[in-house]
Amino acid sequence: MNKLPLITREQIVKMLVEGCSLRSITRLTGCSINTVTKLLVDVGRACQVFHYETVKNLNSKKIQCDEIWSFVYAKKKNVPDNKIREAGDIWTWTAIDADSKLIVSWLTGNRDADTAYYFMQDVAIRLKNKVQLTTDGLRFYLAAVADTFGGDIDFAQLVKIYGENTKEENRKYSPAEWTSSKKTPVIGNPNPKDISTSYIERQNLTMRMSMRRFTRLTNAFSKKIENHGYAVALYFVYYNFAKIHQTLRVTPAMEARLTTEIMSIEEILNLVEKYKC
Repeated sequence: MNKLPLITREQIVKMLVEGCSLRSITRLTGCSINTVTKLLVDVGRACQVFHYETVKNLNSKKIQCDEIWSFVYAKKKNVPDNKIREAGDIWTWTAIDADSKLIVSWLTGNRDADTAYYFMQDVAIRLKNKVQLTTDGLRFYLAAVADTFGGDIDFAQLVKIYGENTKEENRKYSPAEWTSSKKTPVIGNPNPKDISTSYIERQNLTMRMSMRRFTRLTNAFSKKIENHGYAVALYFVYYNFAKIHQTLRVTPAMEARLTTEIMSIEEILNLVEKYKC
């Protein structure tokens, strides 16, 4: 099979991480959608391995976690019986270092106790020392954090309280109005001023803007769960290692002392050959 020129592959990856849909990329580059999808799969798979091997022994102090909703193939209520195991609502669990803005871990799956446990396990293996952890009020975190860290963590939940939407707001797809929040220490002695999920919630917005398949009210949603995972992996490696954070003026990986240089798109593409993906 003919291999795309490097400049074309770089162009495709840049558009993938800047919010372009697969169809728009095919129109702009002249490549077939199968070619674009295969590149996404190859690079995304390599990014998964790269993150697993590279993001570890972190000297983090404050970690924030959250989950962001999307769907594959169809929303849960519209999934046909023959697609029930591979389609429907999917949640991307994310953990961010509040100081370096590094995405420490992510996991795509259901919003349930099992996924919460596996997510916390992955967060734990990347940390070098005790941290303060803040999550939203999702109850599944309680057992997952306790089982993973025991008492060796300062853990709190930030529970946000929202008002009810009016019929007009629901029609316009408006979010519910925030009314108040409650800081609830759960394990250890978390510092009240550091009980926050602001950074991870801002990261959720960045995800929706940077990956077209997360954008609401479009037809650019993921059609296969595997490709959804590869797109997320590509985005997070790009965000951690190749994108300069405005406030940091370096990449999150540089701030976290994982690397001393900005990773280029070409270097991300080279991961495919490095890991034989």
